Amino acid sequence: MSKADKTKQFIIEKTAALFNSKGYTRTSLSDISEATGLTKGSIYGNFENRDELAIEVYKFNSGLLGKNLLRSFGDEFPTLLDKLYAFVAFYRKNWHFVFANGGCPIMNAATESDDTFPNLKKQVAISFENWKKTVSKIIIKGQDTGEFNKKISAEEYASLFIMLIEGGILLSKTTDDEKYLNLALDRVISIIDREIKSPSLKNWDYG
Repeated sequence: MSKADKTKQFIIEKTAALFNSKGYTRTSLSDISEATGLTKGSIYGNFENRDELAIEVYKFNSGLLGKNLLRSFGDEFPTLLDKLYAFVAFYRKNWHFVFANGGCPIMNAATESDDTFPNLKKQVAISFENWKKTVSKIIIKGQDTGEFNKKISAEEYASLFIMLIEGGILLSKTTDDEKYLNLALDRVISIIDREIKSPSLKNWDYG
């Protein structure tokens, strides 16, 4: 990595929590300078403008979330059902950390960008699509192995999970009460058990 690339990465990492908590459109150049200890000239020497930095920071924040989520689908969870349970457990176990760092970066950017920051909105749409594809693939694999109900739409259920979880995060962060996220996660578990799990396997004990 070149010196310029290292400096860019330093700026991105130093401002990641700042952008996520204060906002991608509300974080000023002065805020960035204070967080990094660099002059405004140095920052602009590495990024064309504040919006370019905001996009790169969003990619960094959403990338970290994506990497952590992918661990739920790792080999340590032997069945496809276990992977879906681990996916839900990730949010149950890590909501304190997520909220302490400003909340879900995808949710924050989605609610903030809307029509005011079209380039950020485009990146958020890509994140949601990738998230949906990742969960869909797990469900499809389970359908192929007979572990999951073959009659359901993997894409529709993946989208439903995202809507429930993100809605739970929004309400819990707004009210400072984790019960809304837990309610959403409980509903996802119920859907997995009642609708996604193959009817022939519903009496099996997966521990």
